[in-house]
Amino acid sequence: MTERKDGLTYAEAGVDIDAGNALVERIKPAAKRTNRAGVMAGLGGFGALFDLKAAGYDDPVLVAATDGVGTKLRIAIDTGHLGGVGIDLVAMCVNDLVCQGAEPLFFLDYFATGKLETEAAASVVEGIAEGCVRSGCALIGGETAEMPGMYGAGDFDLAGFAVGAMERGHSLPDGVGAGDVLLGLASDGVHSNGYSLVRKLVEVSGLTWDADCPWGDGSLGAALLTPTRLYVKPALAAVRAGGVHGLAHITGGGLTENLPRVLPDGLGSRINLDAWALPPVFAWMAETGSIAEVEMLKTFNCGIGMVLVVAAERAEALTTLLNEAGETVVPLGQVVQGTGVAYEGTLA
Repeated sequence: MTERKDGLTYAEAGVDIDAGNALVERIKPAAKRTNRAGVMAGLGGFGALFDLKAAGYDDPVLVAATDGVGTKLRIAIDTGHLGGVGIDLVAMCVNDLVCQGAEPLFFLDYFATGKLETEAAASVVEGIAEGCVRSGCALIGGETAEMPGMYGAGDFDLAGFAVGAMERGHSLPDGVGAGDVLLGLASDGVHSNGYSLVRKLVEVSGLTWDADCPWGDGSLGAALLTPTRLYVKPALAAVRAGGVHGLAHITGGGLTENLPRVLPDGLGSRINLDAWALPPVFAWMAETGSIAEVEMLKTFNCGIGMVLVVAAERAEALTTLLNEAGETVVPLGQVVQGTGVAYEGTLA
């Protein structure tokens, strides 16, 4: 047996502590951009501290959410366009928080890979920071895990964790009743759900990620990586203005599965599919896969990324507020007696 003069190192086992330290230093400016009232200590400690009183809360209830980006990561990894999935990660968590009536306060991320590539990881985390800035929450911690043998070359996985707060007694949904109006907020594309089917459709089409986008400018891969829209600030502004009884983030399950989550027993919804035009990306997918309308509506957001359930007498004023905040508002329909979602018109 050949004897080694020097002992084995962690780096020889595939874990580069120096690379991890370099990443932390690289992302500190991005994290600093996200600082907000309440942040006491962020990156570098064993834990991150946040002061709810300094954030303006008297009797807060905490709300937590966690999510990932799903197989949209596969497209990002294969194309090398990584920044947008960081925004996706934040959006999938904080858009859920506001549906409870909570303001997102801080965010933590988990980045796991076989071999840490500092530039790639930094691009993802900088996207996470951008998502935090847009939603008003602080990136105060996270974990980068280098795990040789667990991931293929260049592969990684992401998870995100968001914590928000609201004053006691202000949770949503609350007060939803028959006759309430459903206001839909337009999506920015597929967002971060249904990508296993999206990838199958691209395979069926015979196109590659760098092919011209069939429905718009640029490449197919870039178009499908359009980040999830962040609805936090406009949604919270609407809640604070009064008249919002509930919000539904339209993710996996589409309108069909997500809208009933905010309706009390005995109430359903009626939606007019003629109220908006199906965005071209969804029309292309439906045509490419000969996907039935019912399947589209329970798989994708189909152009509506968030739904507000509002008092009928407040619908006009809230529509104006949301439009002025930069949202495209669609009068979808209303809450009715019954169960589930009843569709009228045609998705086209």
